Amino acid sequence: MKKSKIVIIGTGAVGSTTAYTLLLRNRVDELVLIDANHNKAAGDALDMNHGMPFLGQASVWAGTYEDCAGADIIIITAGAAQKPGEPRTELLKRNVAIFDSIIEQVLPYNGDAILLIASNPVDIMSYMAYKKAGLPIHRVIGSGTLLDSARFRYLIGQKLDIDPRSVHAHIVGEHGDSELPLWSLANIAGSKLTLSAEDREDVFVNTRDAAYQIIEAKGATYYAIALALDRICTAILSDEGAVLNVSTLLNDYHGVSDVYLGVPCIVDRSGVRQVMDITITEQERELLHKSADKLKGLISSLQL
Repeated sequence: MKKSKIVIIGTGAVGSTTAYTLLLRNRVDELVLIDANHNKAAGDALDMNHGMPFLGQASVWAGTYEDCAGADIIIITAGAAQKPGEPRTELLKRNVAIFDSIIEQVLPYNGDAILLIASNPVDIMSYMAYKKAGLPIHRVIGSGTLLDSARFRYLIGQKLDIDPRSVHAHIVGEHGDSELPLWSLANIAGSKLTLSAEDREDVFVNTRDAAYQIIEAKGATYYAIALALDRICTAILSDEGAVLNVSTLLNDYHGVSDVYLGVPCIVDRSGVRQVMDITITEQERELLHKSADKLKGLISSLQL
């Protein structure tokens, strides 16, 4: 059987934690770490290799773009940090330039892999990667609102004292401030949630603002997003057909087109096999359009 291979481009907090998570869960046979700071990638690889007697037979190394050849999934977590006082549009322009460079170096060695984007703002960066790479839509995926939905389910579970794995609830739209909860679909074993309006608002605000809380406390978020990326990789490598809230290019989705947003999708070996046709309320539809319009405005402001 062909060995499974994942390349991670960018070994900052998210990239290195994702690599470690994939190793702990025995997801891949080969794991390649690529970073502009090759020494950092080499150090991470060496550190992980020292744990192999406790793990198994995976091969981990710090590589170059040539090592993208044969990869099943290429995860991009690289990106510039925002400078003090820097407008968001300027940060976006710098990150777009970084993505252009990365994709230009990946494509000569692998045009068949699934690109999994985690760099923020993830929906815009996924859209830019899709435009730049010229790959089929289903093979350029953003991490989307999978993490937001996990936070949402966790907080609902806390309110109701129920295992979050038994909570079925979705956050859709931007992975960011304009995201929205689909309360109309939230349920436990098919039963509507018994949460007051006050509790619902508290749950959603803490879901939406979770990253700010974590960043203020410790500087960055990386554990839960690493688990979310691991979940997406597993759905792909195992050809699961799992329903995950990833970011994909929408085409007349409740009237929204030509923008990447996080929505429930069927994910399998091909990538995004299908965008789920879900029923939402008119109010939710309006909020989804607002989220899409916000991202389209930011993309337009880049004047690329």
